[in-house]
Amino acid sequence: MGVEIEKKFLVRDDSFKLMAECSCRIRQGYLCREPERTVRIRIRDGKGFLTVKGKNQGASRLEFEYEIPIADAEEMLKLCAGKILDKTRYIVNYKGYTWEIDEFYNLNKPLTVAEIELPSVDAEFEIPLFIGEDVTGDPRYYNSML
Repeated sequence: MGVEIEKKFLVRDDSFKLMAECSCRIRQGYLCREPERTVRIRIRDGKGFLTVKGKNQGASRLEFEYEIPIADAEEMLKLCAGKILDKTRYIVNYKGYTWEIDEFYNLNKPLTVAEIELPSVDAEFEIPLFIGEDVTGDPRYYNSML
């Protein structure tokens, strides 16, 4: 069983791009967007993924992710209700932690959010200068709600 512990923040500026060691384009949609669970289809780097997440419990929740054939992912995206998210993800390593910064396009532009996965809910970490308001647990910033 996988447990995801992460915090989410708004991003102040694009200085993170100079710190990024890589980036990739992501398209994703949701087969289920219920508060108790989400089922996501994602295409990243020419690969397909199916992800099931449980209800948020503060900064943690259950998460299961599986690679699926790209052709299946493309077809499943057609089944997704609502919008297909389009974003670029930047990876920034800072003070021992990996930050994932998502820059959204289309209707969600100019939204940019950063997430950090933590080993425990009480883990301490340093916040880079490009990080703004903590929006962990705010449903307005869940990808499934965008």
